[in-house]
Amino acid sequence: MAKTSFEIVLYGIPYLVKMEPFLFNEEPRFTVTYNNGPEYIFARDVEMAQYRAIGDEAINIPDDLEEAIAARLQLEITPRPVR
Repeated sequence: MAKTSFEIVLYGIPYLVKMEPFLFNEEPRFTVTYNNGPEYIFARDVEMAQYRAIGDEAINIPDDLEEAIAARLQLEITPRPVR
């Protein structure tokens, strides 16, 4: 996994998302920013079976954007078939 950036468009609004993976207790987590704003940490929520923003600041991320980012993060860690 490598540092990367991508664009998400929700309701016609573009968001430039930058993410960088790291390990915490052997579990992958991601530092995420969007539109050059503050950093958020995304960690896997086992009960919900998806990534979620954690910490007090997570409340500032619009729900739809958080879900779109989480879906993209899941793609980043899903093993790709070898051809």
